[in-house]
Amino acid sequence: MLPPGGLTYVQGCSGESAALNGAVMAAGDALGAMSFTGIFVPGLNRASYLANPDCRVETFFLTPELRAAGDRVRFLPLCYGDILARLRRQPPTAAIFSVAPPDADGFCSFGAIIDFLADVWDRIPIRIAHINPRMKATRGHRGIPWHELTAVLEDEGFDLPGMATGGSDPEADEIARHIAGLIPDGATLQTGLGKVPGALMRNLTNHRDLRIHSGLIGDGVLDLLRAGALAPGAAVKGGVAIGAPALYDAIDGEAFSFQGVSHTHAVAVIAGIPNFIAINSAIEVDLFGQAFAELTPKGLMSGPGGASDFARGARLSEGGLRIVALPAAARGASRIVLPGAPAGPVSLGRFDIDLVVTEQGVADLRGKDHGERAAALIAVAAPEHRESLARGYREFAGRL
Repeated sequence: MLPPGGLTYVQGCSGESAALNGAVMAAGDALGAMSFTGIFVPGLNRASYLANPDCRVETFFLTPELRAAGDRVRFLPLCYGDILARLRRQPPTAAIFSVAPPDADGFCSFGAIIDFLADVWDRIPIRIAHINPRMKATRGHRGIPWHELTAVLEDEGFDLPGMATGGSDPEADEIARHIAGLIPDGATLQTGLGKVPGALMRNLTNHRDLRIHSGLIGDGVLDLLRAGALAPGAAVKGGVAIGAPALYDAIDGEAFSFQGVSHTHAVAVIAGIPNFIAINSAIEVDLFGQAFAELTPKGLMSGPGGASDFARGARLSEGGLRIVALPAAARGASRIVLPGAPAGPVSLGRFDIDLVVTEQGVADLRGKDHGERAAALIAVAAPEHRESLARGYREFAGRL
């Protein structure tokens, strides 16, 4: 079914099909010079899809398995809006993906992961679906009609790939408490995955009338649901759910609605949501207020992802707020750093961030000059690093 030499889109994240991956790898040399692309999440998606020496992968996130493949993998550091534009401009020749069994009207829901495939499946000529009875049909996007599928695989099903997205530590709890104090009742939130988003959700259980509009939905939304913190009748809106089995068991309920990237990450849509608060993480923030989130000590991990899309929309939202959260230090090194010190590309520029939050407090960067921004950031750095940061910035400021 897969055209030799073509580009096959793989539904990754929590919708990756172990059965279809097994078929790809078993095909081996018969695939020829096939290329694969998709959203592959480190720690969740471990397959390489490099079934023979001529296979290649184009990826927007670098998993350890793909990094190990060297020059057989092409890494494209694109934001979500640009990924969607690329897939529309250069549609894959085939797609392999999981769906829920067809409903009474013959539609197969994409279930826990709508993201890009919802927007481009009709441009992809060959559509191979794994009908997974363990995939819950979700509300929002209807899915793909059964008669539009080129081929199907039916079996007893596989559990969805998952990972616990909560967890906590004292630093994450303190960061979450600072952020929670900035969020008014009635706000709409966007967060990613990790300890801080999970801790934030637990710290928001006494809030009311909150809404979620996010690319990713993690386990923490269940805390808000159980506590009655979400606005009545306002479904949790996202493109992908990644979490523990309890989350996957809940997503077919009326409390959830899944949409494609053309909706979840659309600047115009986000701009029309009042009090939209985008909360994203970073590895380092420099004293200009630029965030760096892509290069780790082990190498590049991702492109900017959806953070820049949400930042652009939040900037135009009435009452919108753009927050970057990170620990003040890690392994003895400050994560608030001098200009020019961070490694890697800028993920969010200084015009994309309103507040930087560490366990030490909140640095409000709005309306400040360079010196004031640096002082605010030094104040939320780890105490043992503040003096060296201040001294380094005084030396640097002579160049301004």
